[in-house]
Amino acid sequence: MTRPKAVCLSILGTGSDVGKSIVATALCRIFRQRGYRVAPFKAQNMSNNSYITREGGEMGRAQVVQAEAAGVEPHVDMNPVLLKPNTDIGSQVVVHGKVIGNRNAKDYYKSTEALFQKSLESLERLRDNYDLIIMEGAGSCGEVNLRSRDFVNFKIANAVGAPVILVGDINRGGVFAQIIGTLAVIPPEDKSAVKGVIINRFRGHAELFQDGIQYIEEQTQLPVYGLVHQFENIEIDSEDGVPLDAVTDPKEPLTKDRINIAVLRLPHISNYTDFAPLEKESNVTLHYLKRIRDLYDYDLVIIPGSKNTRSDLQWLKDTGWAAQLVEYARDGGHLGGICGGYQILGTRIHDPLGVEGEVGESIGLGLLEIETTLEERKTLSRSKGIFLENQEQVEGYEIHMGITRGQRNFQPLIQVQSQNEESKNHFDGVRSYDGKIWGTYFHGLFDSPGLRRKLLNKVQPNILPSDATPSTENWGDFKDRQYDLLAVHFEKHLDIDAISQLLDLRDLEKNIPLM
Repeated sequence: MTRPKAVCLSILGTGSDVGKSIVATALCRIFRQRGYRVAPFKAQNMSNNSYITREGGEMGRAQVVQAEAAGVEPHVDMNPVLLKPNTDIGSQVVVHGKVIGNRNAKDYYKSTEALFQKSLESLERLRDNYDLIIMEGAGSCGEVNLRSRDFVNFKIANAVGAPVILVGDINRGGVFAQIIGTLAVIPPEDKSAVKGVIINRFRGHAELFQDGIQYIEEQTQLPVYGLVHQFENIEIDSEDGVPLDAVTDPKEPLTKDRINIAVLRLPHISNYTDFAPLEKESNVTLHYLKRIRDLYDYDLVIIPGSKNTRSDLQWLKDTGWAAQLVEYARDGGHLGGICGGYQILGTRIHDPLGVEGEVGESIGLGLLEIETTLEERKTLSRSKGIFLENQEQVEGYEIHMGITRGQRNFQPLIQVQSQNEESKNHFDGVRSYDGKIWGTYFHGLFDSPGLRRKLLNKVQPNILPSDATPSTENWGDFKDRQYDLLAVHFEKHLDIDAISQLLDLRDLEKNIPLM
């Protein structure tokens, strides 16, 4: 018997950051809990916050989060096209997990038909292996000037006959204009695909908005499937850097009874989710810093990953951060670098092919005796190894376009044992002889509770008792709990039975897949 194609549901928005990703994540978890094989899908993502799949492909973090919520292994088919901005007008283009080159926006949007076909191929492969696909759109689905080139919203939804639920954000104001206005500007064939509305981020008493719901339903002739209340205590990884705004350059003073960590918020910061486990530690204060300030009250300063390392290195010099970091390190401060931050800590970054702009080289901070040469080939791997200083197991992923070689006066940081499940035996990263300055290509360094504990005790041994663990919970287990909480919250505020009826899921065989 031939397996039926998966049913698709498209979650589109009235604008950017109205909550499409979180609605899709919640639906992935809810329908997974109801016994369906669910997969997320977004035809094109734009984000520097990416992830490496088990097969060694690169994809956007939003669909990784949704895959985790659905209880399935992330795959590049869930995000077939990824744009990683590296200049104000250009991006690196990743298709089916592999880099195909850099494009400026003008050239990229001349024709998107080939990328639409690649995305459709991915979607059809997912439909062959799952019961339900939760599709997510991008930005506003009502951008009339972009419609002919937009394949992320209605074009891909219409191609598979997916009903559309339109999400509006009441917290930003103007939700009536958002919803009714969007429906007014889209063409009839797109409007006919919209089957309902979700109003997101509501605050206050729901009964006071019943007349608002009635007005929307009368004006649109569509059901409002839910008035979703804003939540505060459920922690889900976000798609991009927006949440960093709330914790950048805080004014509150640091206290000596905590481990104080600073992460520099580079202009092209990438993979800032490396530091999410640190934010959850009860003994840690984590600050993202953009404006130059005194660093001496911080126990550890980290230079994060960057999508344009040479540009961000120049920014450090222009703002005065470079001199501040060198002084901090030479006075005995603990300073780490991950990926692009690792390269910045070295003596030179060579760019003979113009990978990040003009051909040339940049002089690094000179705090580690290493040199990096940028190459067109991109290293993409899920990696495992041993953190040599404390012999803790470390597991992470690598995304970089540079080869870094040590010169002298360094110790290797990690002995790599496998990449993409193939046995390896080489070193990654370096550290100074006193261990206070270090750099690595491993993203996800702080996910492991054991290694995280030892790294925290290294920078400030007087805060945590030697027999205490900062957090005994595995980071994956923590995230899994958050997805359950998210599902409970959304089931309280959405009419899931009505959405199920819209999708006609009754006859599908239920089978929960294992991760």
